[in-house]
Amino acid sequence: MTATDSATETRPRARARARVDLVRPWPQGMEAMRAFSGAVREASLDPILANLMKQRASQLNGCAYCLDMHAKESRAVGEDQQRLDVLAAWREVDLFTDRERAALALTEAITLVADGHVPDEVIDAAREHFDDRELAELVFAVVVINAWNRIAITARMPLPPA
Repeated sequence: MTATDSATETRPRARARARVDLVRPWPQGMEAMRAFSGAVREASLDPILANLMKQRASQLNGCAYCLDMHAKESRAVGEDQQRLDVLAAWREVDLFTDRERAALALTEAITLVADGHVPDEVIDAAREHFDDRELAELVFAVVVINAWNRIAITARMPLPPA
């Protein structure tokens, strides 16, 4: 047995099933979420920016299922792995544009709304980089990923195979 084999054997395995089925008992709820998510996906947001926001909200919420999904999506649209690796410390590095920083600050403020609401300074900074429609799209993008995080965390969605 190699060191790699030993490390693999000691890792906990993902659960095979979600702990709560939220689709079969009330399919209309999932249909509504998919429609909401679809509308946000069809917005004009840059996919790299949208995925950074999804990843950051999912980090803050501790949603493993969404972290896994959006990291894969980010890489598929050309996101740099280093930026994903340091996303939790985005304020500390110079890898993000001012536009991305404004979107990430907005993402954090909305995701952590109970910690101080959404400060005027965060909205003002976002307005410097986004027009009214883009700002609305940003807000709805953050709302939808937070809703998905809460669904996945509550259901305890298992990670898909790597």
